[in-house]
Amino acid sequence: MKSDKKNLLSDSDTCSHHDSVMSPKIIMAKQRRKERYNFTLGMVSGLFVSLVVILFLFAGHPKPLINDGQAKPSPSQSVHTIVEQVEIKVDITAQQPQREISSEQESPVQVMEQREPQESSPASQIVRGPSNATCGITSDDRFDCWPKFWLATEFECASRGCCWDPNIQKGVPFCFYPADYVSYSATASKPTATGMTATLTRKTTSPYPNDVVELQFDVVFQSDNIVRFRIYDPNNKRYEVPLNLTKGPPNHTGSGDYVVTLQQSPFGILIRRSSTGATLFDSRNMAPLVFSDQFIQIGTRFSTPNVYGLGEHQASLRLDINWNKLVLWTRDEAPDGGGNLYGSHPFYLNLEADGKAHGVLLLNSNAMEVALQPYAGGQGAVTYRTLGGILDFFVFTGPTPLQVVEQYVSLIGRPFMPPFWSLGFHLCKYGYGSAKVLNEVIQRNRAANIPYDVQWNDIDYMDAYKDWTYDANKTYVGLPEIVDDLHSHNQRYIMIIDPGISSIQKPGTYPPFDDGVKMDIFIKNATGQILIGKVWPGLTAFPDFFHPKADDYWFQQMQSYFQTIKFDGIWIDMNEISNFVDGSTNGCTKGPLDKPPYIPPGINGKALISRAICPSALQYPSTSYNLHNMYGWSETRSTAAGLRKLLGKRSFVLSRSSFVGSGHYGAHWTGDNVSGWSDMYYSIPSILKVNIYGVPMVGADTCGFSGTESRELCIRWMQLASYYPFMRNHDALNSKPQDPASFDKVALGYMRDALNTRYSLLPFMYTWFYLGHATGTPVVRALFTMFPNTESIDKQFMWGDAILVSPVLEEGAVKVDAYFPKAVWYDLNKATKLETAGEETLVLDAPIDTINVHIRGGSIIPRLPPAVTTNEMRTKPFFLQVAPDIETKAQGLLYWDDGEVLDPVETNKYSLINFTLNDTTLSSQVQAANFPGMKLDSVQVFGINIKPTSVMLNGKTPVKFAYEDSPKVLSFLELNIDLLTAFTITWQYHEAT
Repeated sequence: MKSDKKNLLSDSDTCSHHDSVMSPKIIMAKQRRKERYNFTLGMVSGLFVSLVVILFLFAGHPKPLINDGQAKPSPSQSVHTIVEQVEIKVDITAQQPQREISSEQESPVQVMEQREPQESSPASQIVRGPSNATCGITSDDRFDCWPKFWLATEFECASRGCCWDPNIQKGVPFCFYPADYVSYSATASKPTATGMTATLTRKTTSPYPNDVVELQFDVVFQSDNIVRFRIYDPNNKRYEVPLNLTKGPPNHTGSGDYVVTLQQSPFGILIRRSSTGATLFDSRNMAPLVFSDQFIQIGTRFSTPNVYGLGEHQASLRLDINWNKLVLWTRDEAPDGGGNLYGSHPFYLNLEADGKAHGVLLLNSNAMEVALQPYAGGQGAVTYRTLGGILDFFVFTGPTPLQVVEQYVSLIGRPFMPPFWSLGFHLCKYGYGSAKVLNEVIQRNRAANIPYDVQWNDIDYMDAYKDWTYDANKTYVGLPEIVDDLHSHNQRYIMIIDPGISSIQKPGTYPPFDDGVKMDIFIKNATGQILIGKVWPGLTAFPDFFHPKADDYWFQQMQSYFQTIKFDGIWIDMNEISNFVDGSTNGCTKGPLDKPPYIPPGINGKALISRAICPSALQYPSTSYNLHNMYGWSETRSTAAGLRKLLGKRSFVLSRSSFVGSGHYGAHWTGDNVSGWSDMYYSIPSILKVNIYGVPMVGADTCGFSGTESRELCIRWMQLASYYPFMRNHDALNSKPQDPASFDKVALGYMRDALNTRYSLLPFMYTWFYLGHATGTPVVRALFTMFPNTESIDKQFMWGDAILVSPVLEEGAVKVDAYFPKAVWYDLNKATKLETAGEETLVLDAPIDTINVHIRGGSIIPRLPPAVTTNEMRTKPFFLQVAPDIETKAQGLLYWDDGEVLDPVETNKYSLINFTLNDTTLSSQVQAANFPGMKLDSVQVFGINIKPTSVMLNGKTPVKFAYEDSPKVLSFLELNIDLLTAFTITWQYHEAT
């Protein structure tokens, strides 16, 4: 096999520039002619290949297609070589001592004389391949042998040694692998100190160029709850994802709840839970392993169809496994129709039949297709097809869904701790058009007493759309003074920066390009010249943020611009990379990187170069073919590093594109959505999935970006967005204003009420961001992560473990169907106890001024009185809302720091107080007391049926209190308690006579 470097850079010829200047109509016509030509050529080629195969078989050709040291196969086995041998299962058992799942203890070595049989169906009207294949496979269990844009012919399918059955329902492959297909077999397997290793030998040639004949298979017991296995070429160095993962304990021997089993022929790996036997990963009887230079395939089955993840796509929370193909190739594409979007996250979480959960990560940044199918009567399976790299899997054993996420995030990097001000309300519009209009928007929202912390600018503030500039001569004269005014009102300012750097300015006049050329940090084309694309400023070059000098370059641009505009954070957009020309202004090569032998059929644009730079483009570690999906991650990391150095305090980076581990450095938003009810709904599953990926600071453009919002829609969306982790109102060019103060007084009042509630709850949310930063736990959660029988619910969600949000998502609705898990629940606003024991759906009133929010019994919520900025709010004392459970118990936590100091957790510059309710005693325990000035003014205890006779602080000081029979709330007033000192509040009732 050729080395990666030679393969991936073998052809530096570029496409004709003439095509790039044709009119769109001519290009489209030429493309259609080309597609018809390719289709005809493919049909003729397929018939020719099929004829050769038939002659080859029936002539009794004496030579095998491959010779890897094995005995030569018979003529009927030449296309599809079947190695019949006894299967030996070598179990490396990692389990607690004496833990059993049956009456007989499992042996670490098991011998299987034959593979586990598959359920079969009548094979009538099925054309068998040229081998003695087993084709009687039920439709749900058929794995695609021809995953291309166009349908295979019967003869093309047979040439691959596969089965043909055109009489099937939509989605089921016509051409599928036979049950006895052997692609690789394992030999020389042996245990190691921390797992096992084996050699995999190819037994059947794949239809893709440059198969790897011999592979290395390694299993590593990373920790008690993480198993890693890798499949790679031991003889040729291949690209691997340059991500610094958290390492597990050294020399871990595997004492967790998992068992790893190797099936030797055909190769397969089974990882199951030792305590229950549940499947965590199982590639046996799945789509066979294929490992060629630019096409790698492996499959596994799910434990249940309740699968979540594999983003980024706009869809419901639970994945549709009914013949659904998802593409992971980051792209500038408005969220619509389930196509590949801005991020790549090849991670999924799977619920098991008993409620336990596990997760699977394929650490691979190449273009990827994941094909989901029902399998085994609806249980489900996934086939991975990636266009490069290696197979590097991590399996996380949980066993709870939240523990799965925590284990995953602990590996890839826990989320950054956001500045407190970033939890406030953000306001933006593409197309303010001038500093004058921008200032008018700021002033009218201030005058309306809108809680409002951050003002943003989209690209129209720039001078000719050039990064690190503003239009100081025309439209945005006075912008620095506006930013200074924001700061004087304790508000912040963030502006957009795109990666495309204008390359057409006169030398010496535009430092961002001049510096990049001097430091040699721009991405190159295949010939080693700076790759030129086209974005908003026209012709552009793109920084390579993997370059060792890129951080210094990016910091220089920040530092220079900061002398003029005192920004507080940076919004990085268009970083998929987005390109207005396909590939580059000079086209791309005709080689295999830009035109690979396989392209996922579902990819938006039908090509890797569509709205992107050439995959053959050269970056410091490798090519864009390998690094494209990581560009947003690399820019986020570099931007966060620059802001940290520049400001010396926590700042804020918002990135459109993301990859595994992006949440460690920045936030994300769901992109250019539409002002519509369906997009408002889709924002919920999108945010929940991104939290699973370890990016808790996420939100959607409130009221929608494009299109025209209605008054009702924007009211409802502002109510919903008040419970997004990241809340920003943002709309498009030429759209009518949708900032709160642009609406009538009644609508404005509803929006202000929603914002006031959000601001009051920010201490609770900030505490959960601390927990996410410290443990990796999600801040906003799907119900299935906490409660049974909620697998498909994605129109409600939880804030932490205590607050349930049930928004209105339909036009004209004044009621909402809300499911309540088993618990005691209290209305957040009314403080009333809900008349339900849980595990039922209730119809709740939801007039236009109301979003239904409930507190889970057993919770204590720290709050602050709202204010127009978070800075002002922080000067006020806290109050607590206590929601007892059925046993009159509750717990809560408050994390607090100065809001923006760097690394507060790591440097112990914070305070942490735990609150506990036990019957008639409320107490605090101070776990850390490193940030002073925290006062508690009042407490509300819900669900108290009798007015007490006395309330005492620390057993000696009477406490002022009030009792409301409806809604049965006991309030402690004017406490003035120093929260850094532990306290106890007790109350008593009349004794019975």
